[in-house]
Amino acid sequence: MNLLIELVAFAVAIGVLVVVHEYGHYSVARLCGVKVLRFSIGFGKPLAQWVSKKTGTEWTVSALPLGGYVKMLDERETGEPIDEADLPHAFNRQPVGKRIAIVAAGPLANFLLAIVLFAVVYATGVSEPAPIVAAPPSHSAAAQAGFQGGETIVAVGSATGSDTEQVRSWSDLRWKLLAAAFDDDSRVVLSARDGDGTYDFPLDLSQLSSKDLDDDFMSRLGLEAGGGTLRVAGVEPGSAAQQAGLAAGDRLRSIDGRPVDSASAFIAYVKGHAGKPVRIEVERGSNGDVVPLTIVPAAQRDPDTGEQVGRIGAALATQVPSVDVRYGPLESVRLGAQRSWDIAAYSVRMFGRMLTGDASLRNLSGPVTIADYAGKSARLGPSAFLSFLALVSISLGVLNLLPIPVLDGGHLLYYLVEAVTGKAVSDRWQLILQRAGLACIVALSAIALFNDLARLIHF
Repeated sequence: MNLLIELVAFAVAIGVLVVVHEYGHYSVARLCGVKVLRFSIGFGKPLAQWVSKKTGTEWTVSALPLGGYVKMLDERETGEPIDEADLPHAFNRQPVGKRIAIVAAGPLANFLLAIVLFAVVYATGVSEPAPIVAAPPSHSAAAQAGFQGGETIVAVGSATGSDTEQVRSWSDLRWKLLAAAFDDDSRVVLSARDGDGTYDFPLDLSQLSSKDLDDDFMSRLGLEAGGGTLRVAGVEPGSAAQQAGLAAGDRLRSIDGRPVDSASAFIAYVKGHAGKPVRIEVERGSNGDVVPLTIVPAAQRDPDTGEQVGRIGAALATQVPSVDVRYGPLESVRLGAQRSWDIAAYSVRMFGRMLTGDASLRNLSGPVTIADYAGKSARLGPSAFLSFLALVSISLGVLNLLPIPVLDGGHLLYYLVEAVTGKAVSDRWQLILQRAGLACIVALSAIALFNDLARLIHF
């Protein structure tokens, strides 16, 4: 059933994104007076097609649904003479400004779709984890900033205090900290409510590496959503947890006298106490009876560091408070545009970091990963799926604007050179660059497919 949901969600996502992208090219081409011969969803053998009596455009659905294209009348691509009456409507006969507009319309349509989708999500409302901080691990940046757990973050500001932004949810906080890290801000100030007052917590971001930004940088800072409950989801037979009497459904209250509401903090503490007894208090049963337990974590080799770490053999589940984030129509559109811009800027920076070696190529994803996340977001509900669709739409727009021949960005580069020099790029150079661009696309596709397989079979 999950596989069916993933396939359907993937097909819907790719179908919508391709149609919007290609319709951007098509609509601007028509506005510029260019004759469109074919509008195809997919590649290869046509499965269904019809011809518009009004425009003469052939609309096609083809067998390979991983893209699409708009074929325009062009003297360079036809082997037959073009009627004299149609020559003014050929793409290659258009001024360079119109050609730039037609090519840029596809990616711009993807960005516009993302703005609309985010605006719909913001206007209809979405439930997200509240920006409440869990008790951070000792010596983490969050602990050094003064967080003890239970504080509600309400704003993020620069170290100088000149720029402050409101925080409405945990994901909102994550995006603002990610943007600050990419802007190379070494320190930000988090304003948080603690009890009856609001206090400032200076958070050091300088310890974050490029690898941290590729992975879970929030945990690296010691920040995890809190304010909820930490329960035992399952216990492995014969494990230290089972021998100590820990059971599924127990609510963890404290470890060695320290309150816990963070899975990562609990796991980190257990890892540091291999072979040493730790005292745990849990609430059990409908009456919430407090049961003290003593567990001796088993020593186990960490595959990443090679060090001996503690492990009790229990699966944990965290339930955190949520907030309903909802905005008015105009504010939703503004925030949709802002979020789209932030994601697009982040994507460009990530591509740049991958080119310079500052970010891992593991960040590239292919159709398998997209299908997986499409299915997961669809199961979470309409808001999650629309947000996922907006994210992929932005990624598609950014990817197509890269100055790689065979992509829209490569064609834009040709036309910009023509606009500046007054001369078109020669056919010889276009052929050479097309081959180089195709090699780049094949290499990127191979890396993305490898990453998909690596995530799938965990190697």
